[in-house]
Amino acid sequence: MDLQITSRPGYSAAACTLSAGESVKAEGGAMMAMSANVTIQTSTGGGMLKGLRRAVLGGESFFLNTFTAEGGPGKITFAPVLPGDIVPWNLSGETVYLQSGAYLAAGPDIDVDSKWGGARTFFGGEGLFMLRCTGTGPLLVASYGAIETMDLAAGERYVVDTGHLVGWSEGVAFSVRKVGGWKSTLLSGEGLVVDLTGPGRVYLQTRSQEAFLGWLIPKLPRDTSSS
Repeated sequence: MDLQITSRPGYSAAACTLSAGESVKAEGGAMMAMSANVTIQTSTGGGMLKGLRRAVLGGESFFLNTFTAEGGPGKITFAPVLPGDIVPWNLSGETVYLQSGAYLAAGPDIDVDSKWGGARTFFGGEGLFMLRCTGTGPLLVASYGAIETMDLAAGERYVVDTGHLVGWSEGVAFSVRKVGGWKSTLLSGEGLVVDLTGPGRVYLQTRSQEAFLGWLIPKLPRDTSSS
């Protein structure tokens, strides 16, 4: 599969050129356009229980779509819901973790499932589950805003706001904590942060959905009429 990321970093799209018979899996609603000879099959991606875990607990679609080029090469373009960037993460029999909403598409040999995150992700405001992606092939990761890549050396530590963390490789240890005391946590506008410890790769996004909603919601008109 040949990949080309266009219109980056603000409104990225991923153009995938498939050989005859080649397939790619994608999140529901991710397809923007495709060749007429590309077919689509919809499934739960591993059974109903796995689909439920991914949808209810991981924040992704219950169904996954598989696109296949039939009778010759084909092209399909994917685009995420939010404006931002897309990065291809090429896996070689390894495991990486993505926060909810970061998964866009992947090669057919990559398994996408949810993984228990415990209180670490709960207190990070990202839900009780994260997505675990394992296998070999390209993984398309989407962000809100541009994507920054960080490669941590063994033992190297870095602190990231929870709303800006997109994904990390299996070797990276992480724990969520308050930015300071409760006063700082509630009043500083920073909230909670993630302590990351290498070795491994980390992807960050330059914008935060939570911060944007915190700015937007107070500005929305309210219905002041009494019932």
